[in-house]
Amino acid sequence: MRERFWELPLDTLAREEWEALCDGCGRCCLHKLEDEDTGEVAETNVACRLLDTQTARCSNYRHRRAFVPDCLRLTLQLVKKVPWLPSTCAYRRRADGDPLPGWHPLLTGGPDAMIAAGVSVAGRVISEDRAGPIEHHLTEWPQ
Repeated sequence: MRERFWELPLDTLAREEWEALCDGCGRCCLHKLEDEDTGEVAETNVACRLLDTQTARCSNYRHRRAFVPDCLRLTLQLVKKVPWLPSTCAYRRRADGDPLPGWHPLLTGGPDAMIAAGVSVAGRVISEDRAGPIEHHLTEWPQ
């Protein structure tokens, strides 16, 4: 990977660099509810069954689509289009021309600062296999 690749335009990143840009917060792996009338998106604390709820990492990232067919692979086009990516998301920030936040693992060398900042969902979510009715799990995540 190139030095400080995260400062480059997103459309110039190699796939390995694109993947490394992810801060690993886990919020894109949480279920969301969309109001059909307004389009407003409500966040939950219910995680995809493949998300390790303690680490906020996918337990089978490489083969996730075989188990979760509607799992999205974020692309630059999708990042610009979906309303549910948090403002803290590295993809969203870079697409908007903003720098990575100071807690980002690429800047700090690991996830500890992100967890301390309250951005990671690690240890704060429940698997969809155990959650019950999703509407009972609405939450607001810090921005």
